[in-house]
Amino acid sequence: MAFPENALGLRGELRIGQVWRNITGDLYTRDAITHTRGRPYRSNAADPSTVSATIRNIDGRYTPRNPEGPFYGLFGRGTPFRISLPGGPSPYLAMTGAPDRVTTPDVAALDITGDIDLRWEGEADWYAAGAQILIGKWGASGNRSYHLRIQDGTLVIHTTQDGTSGKNATITLPAQLPRRAALRGTIDVDNGAGGWVAGLYWAESISGPWTQIGTNAVGTGTISIYASTAPLSIAPQQLDLVTPARRAVTGKSCRAEVRSGVGGTVVAAPDLTARPLGTGGTWTDAAGRVWTLATDAEITDRVIRFEGEVPEWPPKWTPSARDAWTPIQAAGILRRLSQGQKPLASTLRRRIPSYAPRAYWPMEEGANATQAYSPIAGVRPMGVSGLKFASDDTLGGSSPLPVWDEDALCHGAIPSFPVGGWHLECVMRLDTMPTSFNTLIEVNTTGTAKKYTVRLQTNNVEVRALDSEDNVLSLINTTAPDFLGRWNRFQLWARQVGSSVEMHVAWLGVGTNGFGSTVTFTGTEGRPTGINALGVPGNLRMGHIAVFSTVNTVAFNGADNGFAGETVGARMARLRDEERIPLTIAGDPAGTALVGPQRPAALLDLLRECAEADGGLFGETADRRELTYRTRSDLYNQAPKLTLDYAAGQVAAPFEPVEDDQVRNSWEVQRAGGSAGVASLDTGPLSTQDPPDGIGLVADSVTLNLYSDDQAEPMASWLLHLSTWDEARYPSVTILLHRCPELIPAVLALREGDKIRITNLPKQFTGSGTAELLVDSFTETLLPRAWTITFNGAPAGPWTVGVIDDPAAGRTDADGCTLNGALDATSDVVNVLTPVGGKPWIDSAGFPGEFPFDVTVGGEVMRVTGCVGTALSQTFVVTRAVNGVTKAHANGTDIRLAQPAAIAL
Repeated sequence: MAFPENALGLRGELRIGQVWRNITGDLYTRDAITHTRGRPYRSNAADPSTVSATIRNIDGRYTPRNPEGPFYGLFGRGTPFRISLPGGPSPYLAMTGAPDRVTTPDVAALDITGDIDLRWEGEADWYAAGAQILIGKWGASGNRSYHLRIQDGTLVIHTTQDGTSGKNATITLPAQLPRRAALRGTIDVDNGAGGWVAGLYWAESISGPWTQIGTNAVGTGTISIYASTAPLSIAPQQLDLVTPARRAVTGKSCRAEVRSGVGGTVVAAPDLTARPLGTGGTWTDAAGRVWTLATDAEITDRVIRFEGEVPEWPPKWTPSARDAWTPIQAAGILRRLSQGQKPLASTLRRRIPSYAPRAYWPMEEGANATQAYSPIAGVRPMGVSGLKFASDDTLGGSSPLPVWDEDALCHGAIPSFPVGGWHLECVMRLDTMPTSFNTLIEVNTTGTAKKYTVRLQTNNVEVRALDSEDNVLSLINTTAPDFLGRWNRFQLWARQVGSSVEMHVAWLGVGTNGFGSTVTFTGTEGRPTGINALGVPGNLRMGHIAVFSTVNTVAFNGADNGFAGETVGARMARLRDEERIPLTIAGDPAGTALVGPQRPAALLDLLRECAEADGGLFGETADRRELTYRTRSDLYNQAPKLTLDYAAGQVAAPFEPVEDDQVRNSWEVQRAGGSAGVASLDTGPLSTQDPPDGIGLVADSVTLNLYSDDQAEPMASWLLHLSTWDEARYPSVTILLHRCPELIPAVLALREGDKIRITNLPKQFTGSGTAELLVDSFTETLLPRAWTITFNGAPAGPWTVGVIDDPAAGRTDADGCTLNGALDATSDVVNVLTPVGGKPWIDSAGFPGEFPFDVTVGGEVMRVTGCVGTALSQTFVVTRAVNGVTKAHANGTDIRLAQPAAIAL
């Protein structure tokens, strides 16, 4: 029996060619569709998500090698596959990549020639390559007015003054842009000062409030926007541009607005969330514009539960060939990115070629190399002698570089390029200076100075410009130079300034300060033709020799130390942009941990390294072939995203707490290439003490790419906090959604790292009526009329951290406070004693705004509504059994805050 549309509304689709094809009717019901995603327990990185399904294949249409099949040549390895269900929070226009999804004809109100305000809300591939026009009045060349687009991770508002060319403003989108967001661009065509001004913004929704991205762009001259006859469209077609300059918009469009004037009159307001589900149709928006939905465009509320790729199509059939099927296991983007991972080159090797050097020799060869190759086309390898390649690996931005013998010699020819200045730069380290002058570098040129030489001697650096007879035309002499015993960037450049040549030399310390000097002499700079680099006494290491045709280049900036000191968010965003991979960051990237140098490694290893250093979650998004990172701070102090009532049958069996052996009561965190920090729990039931006072020593360690040694001990303390949280763990929570449909909206919105709360647990078995966990992973099984989902997680308690001045999260715990007398099971008056030397509790007379707060006494949670007295002996007025536990307590029982503030990392 084929898999019909049913009570769940399950739909499976394949992207065959460029079209998503509904294959629901071809799915077998005898095999459930199983979807798994997320991370292993206490891991910072997820495994690839997977979906297992079986497709009926009786006519061979899903056999890629069947030349008679209707889809022959249109699918194969890596075919996109997705599973979706109805029931999203609101309808939306599905953006499939086709243009002109929704249009309204040209009318006078849309012919805005003055100030303009464009707004759009939805989901799109914010950081994808190519131009994606979101909304605009934009036809063929010569018939264009305005549009708002995203392009290569930027937001752009674009207007024309003649129907073809005009003015635009571009700014980089924030790295923390949420999955669904509103984007806005404004242009003031006359700012009153003889110019025009553009601003770009984002918000959670089109209703605002708006946050400006960067600063205003200001142009010279006033402008007037061209009044084209093109219709206003969502995703307007652009016939004269092709991929990659123009790519199809994919995602969701929800709402848009066009305003005449910045914050002015709304002249178009298509609200796709208010449209009925289905395809086609015409309607009038709140501004009076008549909109037409493209024939094949769809308004839907479907939630994509999985989008991945099918790596193989194994055909199966019965001996009689009367039945045939194809079992597939689609996987998320992590699977493909994990295949054949080639380590990324060093940051210097990756960055320098992007600045168009005229010659470049990285010198990162292996130990047995006999020449230094160049990755720049047309540049010959550098001839070398006296070099011990791959001998020094102490520069963060490079693979191992050579150590130079005292008599080493390297020569490189520099191809011809137009005169206009030249810039030589390399990295080098010298421990001691030679006692007499030794030449380090010679550059031959076609200018007035035929040779530039750099010579070193104790307490002296000499840079000379020499003519054809070695006469000194100009000299820079620096005494007591400060560059020994560290890695430096050496720069030498010359450029024409009128009738003179400006010569500049500098040693810039990697990660620190440096020095430089500039002189001028009469003549022309010419162009460099070759370079000689020579060994000198003093344990010289040198590499990444590059020549540019632009002086003052920033090609080495940051890359020289492997971008050490950048945040995890900044590194992930940079890698995303460099490698052109889809990746979103949830949370504030600026609040992530600082990381050490980026050393050569595979892309996924670098991203996982970042996640481990920060402590957040790295994995895949559910509804796109896209990576995601959720910052550690984004996991703090969450409200529950899903609340389940155990007594109401919303949790299926089995549901059992475990007291497992995952405790680690001693941690050592080693900073890669640096020192270590340690933390241990020395008292308490999970401490390093021998039983029964503790559980004995259970130690663990980890090496993290942190920026400074100061980060190691706090990270060790945080890991200790997580791994010694004294609470039962509920490793799995199963929900039968076909029996609890009221939970479906909340479940569909849930993502890894979200908090689940379970209430009304049987206290006699669990010790508490409530449990909370953060979701690590889940597995869901879909059948025609059954939908089961099992969440796996870890205790959420340790992720509730202190917040300064917060009335609840800002309270620190009491130390050694006890009951001052026995307490029966019903009394609402509690006598409390603080030990000598301790601080008494706040009293309600002095701090009335700080009440109530919860305390725990012998497993019972009480709500303190008042406190009388300011001495060590005080009296609480309480509400008993807040957590459902009712019992008597002996004199001397500990009393503590129910939720004391924990120090966040």
